[in-house]
Amino acid sequence: MKSSVIIEKLDKMIPNPRCELEYSKDYELLIATVLSAQCKDARVNEVTKVLFNKYDIFSLQNADINDIMNIIKPVGTFRKKSAYIIAIAKSLCQNYNGVVPNNREYLTSLPGVGRKTCNLVLANIYSVPAIAVDTHVKRVSTRLGLVKASADVLKVEKKLMKIFPQDKWIRLHHQLVLFGRYICTAKNPKCLNCLFKDTCPYFKKKNT
Repeated sequence: MKSSVIIEKLDKMIPNPRCELEYSKDYELLIATVLSAQCKDARVNEVTKVLFNKYDIFSLQNADINDIMNIIKPVGTFRKKSAYIIAIAKSLCQNYNGVVPNNREYLTSLPGVGRKTCNLVLANIYSVPAIAVDTHVKRVSTRLGLVKASADVLKVEKKLMKIFPQDKWIRLHHQLVLFGRYICTAKNPKCLNCLFKDTCPYFKKKNT
C-alpha cells in the first residue's frame, strides 16, 4: 500500500488529529506523557488537572513525594512515577530554569523519559519531525502490514520514517494513535468502519 494512499485514508478517518493529553505549559506535557505509560490519556488528564492546579515546575521540585503519590495514584505505578516527577522538576529547574529544552540527549537522560516520550514532547512543543511509537502505533503498523509483528518500537519508528515523508510525521503520529485508540482497537476493532478493510492483512486473515 502506497504511503500516499495511507495518508489519504487516515485524513478521511482522522481529519483533525491532536494530542489528547491536556497541557498549557511545556513541562506539563512532559510530565503528563511520563504519567501516561500504561495508562489512558483520559485518566492522566484527570490527575494532571489536580497536580498542576497545586504545583508548578518550581514547587514540584520540593514537593512531598507522599502528596504527589496521593494525587497521581489513579495512573498506576504511582510510587515510581512520583519519584520521576520530582527528579524531572529538579533537573529542569537546576539546568534550564524550568523550561523543557529542545535537547534530545538531555531529555532522554531524565528518569521515566524514553524515546517515545521525547519524540512526542519535541514534536508537540518544538515541531521537531518525529514519530512517537506507542502500543497503538505499533499495533496499527503491524496490522496494516507496514512492519513485522516481531519488530520492536525502534524498528517500527525507523520503518515509518522511511515509508512516509518527513513533513507528515507529526500529523501521522497523532492519526495512528487515534486510529488505534478508537477504530483499530486492541479488542474488537471496528473493521467494518475502517477504510483499510479492503487491503488490510489483519482483516483478511481474520475473515478467512
